[in-house]
Amino acid sequence: MPYLRTTLLSGFVSFILLGLISTPGFAEDKSFYSPIISVNLEEHKILISTLGAVFWIDVPDAAKPHLEKLPISGLADFVLDMRGNGQAPLLKTWKVKSGESTCKYFDGATCK
Repeated sequence: MPYLRTTLLSGFVSFILLGLISTPGFAEDKSFYSPIISVNLEEHKILISTLGAVFWIDVPDAAKPHLEKLPISGLADFVLDMRGNGQAPLLKTWKVKSGESTCKYFDGATCK
């Protein structure tokens, strides 16, 4: 009987792990504290760096009118939707921590 319980338990755990491995990846939110290297107003993108990597952030429609308010070389905390399939991360929110800006906090819809 103890062997049956162990076999059932290990089978159940294996089934759960197999399900987690075979499930396609879902987008996740990540926070990056980074300097603002560049803002591309034509393509609506922000260039940031973190841990030695430099990458572009796509900006949603609600944030596009506020891009020019970001201070170049200023520090900001960005919350991003990390999309897969080779797509750039999508901006969700920002909080400007240093630098002059009339938009210190963008909450995904409005600028404060």
